[in-house]
Amino acid sequence: MLVRFGNCELDSNRRELRRDAKPVHVQPQVFDLLIYMVTHRDRVISRDEMVEAVWQGRSVSDVTLNSRVNAARQAIGDDGKRQAVIRTVPRRGFRFVGELSEQAAGPPRGELRLETNARPLAPSQDVSFCRSSDGANLAVATCGSGFPIVKTGTWLTHVQHDWDSPVWSPLFQQLAERFRLVRYDPRGCGLSDRDTARISFDGFVRDLEAVTDALGLERFALFGISQGAAVSIAYAARHPNRVSHLILSGGFALGWNRRGTAAEIATRAALLTLIAQGWGQDNPAFRQVFAARLWPETTSEQSRSFDQLQRLSASPENAERIQRVVGDIDVTDLLPLVKAPTLVLHSRGDATVPRELGLVLAQQIKGARFVELDSHNHFPLSHEAAWKTYVQEIVDFVEEQGGAQKQT
Repeated sequence: MLVRFGNCELDSNRRELRRDAKPVHVQPQVFDLLIYMVTHRDRVISRDEMVEAVWQGRSVSDVTLNSRVNAARQAIGDDGKRQAVIRTVPRRGFRFVGELSEQAAGPPRGELRLETNARPLAPSQDVSFCRSSDGANLAVATCGSGFPIVKTGTWLTHVQHDWDSPVWSPLFQQLAERFRLVRYDPRGCGLSDRDTARISFDGFVRDLEAVTDALGLERFALFGISQGAAVSIAYAARHPNRVSHLILSGGFALGWNRRGTAAEIATRAALLTLIAQGWGQDNPAFRQVFAARLWPETTSEQSRSFDQLQRLSASPENAERIQRVVGDIDVTDLLPLVKAPTLVLHSRGDATVPRELGLVLAQQIKGARFVELDSHNHFPLSHEAAWKTYVQEIVDFVEEQGGAQKQT
């Protein structure tokens, strides 16, 4: 669908808004609001209907909804005072009242498909290097602009491969559209130093400190997935004035060797043996077994990419060393020390890190919010219905907490 009103042109196929023939950057959610309003311009749209259409009925505050409507008005040159295009109907909702000068052939009204999951044109990322306090060289990737979100490094990473990976890329590109996204390979992984004598939990925390210091980040949101959640918790406890928001996904406070039953510990020990013997081999059989524990429900493309990532991310020796360190993680004493607003996300069917471990984080970090996701993967992937909720929870959490207003 292509519609024109005033000096604006809204192209749903390209997902572009142009004003005076120049592209206007709008967040995907704001774009969806505009499309929905235009498509249903013959009537008033209630707040509840708008939430159902754009947020799929998820709980959304009036502050969030109003901020998206205001952003839509700003993007098209309207405002809350004039309301020349988007009109507020008191106690009823909103209506699109702009006069359409042209409408190209497209789907009938009411049948427009909202595609917030559509993969955007990939922005470019910059890769540079910094050095940790004990001399380890670290690869750092940055992309986007605005308030910074730092994704804490984990062992299955490679900043160049991940950027194009169907496992990671959809998430990273969505975040880079809205924020300044910072990622890095921790010691022993990816493009960072592989031949490092010290692989330890404290070393992983030092790596995060080195990256944030090298980039001069005074205040930022911290995003920790899996083992990165524990590293993020340790950093937030040490540097409470620098972490504006803490996002923990598939995380845990106790490693498998500290929390596991005898059977689980035996299973993990067997996996360590297989890592040492089979991680770097041409035969992908073991890596497929390992991947199935993390992401049992993948597309064939995602499965192939993850197999490649495992080979690229770490040597068999480093993979084994890192897994032993992860097994002995214990940040339980640090949970009450976290002061930042915290969002805990966890897949209901996560077999690698059971949801109960995420609940512990939410229960012991004061004021933390817990969101359970309908997925069996370690975190939802882009082909799943839960993925959109996953991304939007992260975006809304950072924006609602006011982080986007406090750029460094």
